[in-house]
Parts: sequence; structure tokens; C-alpha cells
Amino acid sequence: MLTKYQLINSIQEINVSARADWLEMFDISALHSYLNNLQRTLEPRGADSRWLRPEGTPPFVVRYARS
Repeated sequence: MLTKYQLINSIQEINVSARADWLEMFDISALHSYLNNLQRTLEPRGADSRWLRPEGTPPFVVRYARS
């Protein structure tokens, strides 16, 4: 298992715009999920490409701006 620092470094290698101070707000589990999703984006797309939504996560998320 990677440490939080290692996860943040790995994320920043793929997403260079992700700031460390922002990523540090998330727990290890969330960072690990995000890194896995980023790594999937590096794989070739096509008929053999598969992604499964983690169990318990909604297919759609809606956010509303505060008034």
C-alpha cells in the first residue's frame, strides 16, 4: 500500500495541474481511487476497454451552486 505522500506524487505525475495542498485534504482511500481512475485514462480505448463503477457509487452526481 502506498503512503499518502506517494499517492499524491503518483497523481501529480499524471495530473500535473493537481496541487499537493488540495490533494492533502483527501484521505488515502479517496486518493487511491482517484489514482486508479487516472491510470485508466492512460489505457488505450476501444472494444476491449472496460471500467466498472465501484459498488455503492451513484451513476450521476449533481451539484448546485450556492445562492
